[in-house]
Amino acid sequence: MGKEELQRLQELALSIRRDVLEMTYRAGANGGHLGGALSCADILAVLYGKIMHISPEQAEAAGRDRFFLSKGHVALAHYAVLAEAGFMPKDELLTFEQSGSDLPTHEVCNPGKGIESSSGSLGYGLSIGIGSALYAKRHGLDYHVYVLLGDGECNEGSVWEAVMAAARLKLDNLTAIVDINGQSLDGFTADIMPVHDFARVWSGFGWQTETADGHDLEQLAEKLTACANDKPLVLLAKTIKGQGLPSVAGRSGWHHARLNEEQYQALKQELEASAR
Repeated sequence: MGKEELQRLQELALSIRRDVLEMTYRAGANGGHLGGALSCADILAVLYGKIMHISPEQAEAAGRDRFFLSKGHVALAHYAVLAEAGFMPKDELLTFEQSGSDLPTHEVCNPGKGIESSSGSLGYGLSIGIGSALYAKRHGLDYHVYVLLGDGECNEGSVWEAVMAAARLKLDNLTAIVDINGQSLDGFTADIMPVHDFARVWSGFGWQTETADGHDLEQLAEKLTACANDKPLVLLAKTIKGQGLPSVAGRSGWHHARLNEEQYQALKQELEASAR
């Protein structure tokens, strides 16, 4: 990756984090899922800024790549990258969680805006992705499917049923990315329902398994283009919940946040300082 491209992706990731912070603040009492949205910002920047073949002009084209947000509570991060990529006006982000808005806490299917499916309960996004990838195989369509999951979400049994099915179907047009930020709503995943070796588990189910620092843009870009060889690909991305805000990063209690003016201004300054 060249210096200019790396800088472009860094700026995109920073813009996503700025948008996420502002959306959380402007949502008022509704707040937003700040921590997990910040942990996956770099992943989304690489997917939309380099990897996926999709554009606002081709938002509903048959051959477009598909992205499914399985960890649906961080929809505000997805809205942010879609706006940065031109799928919706930037000022529409300010309607997040407002009455009548197209941008609720969990996504509602809106292909014209780049939203491929609705979300709600966790654990079923990978199954939807499998259906889309299988459709492409059976109809001779050359698109790739990407699904973003969370590590806490992987406590759901439906995830592992999908993992088995994807390997059995040899869906090499499917990539799962697991945002391993080590936390869920109830606390640290290691204290709740630990998975001691994610890589061996996914490999044992028949997936090509890659690992990366989820905040290293060059690593993410390299691993997301790894050849899958008749297997679905999973990228296990180690991240930090709340990345970009030193006073928040890695700390429990920031799964969901409601910010007052003082907190917002302090975190905004913190974000800009950490980006220098």
